Amino acid sequence: MKVIRCHVNYHNFHNGIKHLLELVNQVAPLNNSVLLLGETGTGKEVIANSIHFASPRKDGPFIKVNCGALPESLIDSELFGHEEGAFTGATSEKRGRFERANGGTIFLDEIGELPLQAQVRLLRVIQNREIK
Repeated sequence: MKVIRCHVNYHNFHNGIKHLLELVNQVAPLNNSVLLLGETGTGKEVIANSIHFASPRKDGPFIKVNCGALPESLIDSELFGHEEGAFTGATSEKRGRFERANGGTIFLDEIGELPLQAQVRLLRVIQNREIK
């Protein structure tokens, strides 16, 4: 996994942007997960978009997920999908965000807002690149 730290440094803005673009160009052609770290408003989504559109996956979907906005009872269904009848109220099959991002990129924002058990399930999916 490649880690990119996003932060705003107004004193050395030009060199910071240049370095960030170099990192984007380094990771974009890879088939690796990328962890973007930074405070709210530092441009993580902009960087994720840049990586996606500079990558071989650029013609695939770019799926954005604000994990902090997902109701706890719907996290698994939203991320991983479900089959018809899997639980009360599941009247049809639903493709999860990971399945919809197949061939493209999924941007998971605010992962730290998820309950710890959901973070563990998410980590397994990211590490194994497989939804069970």
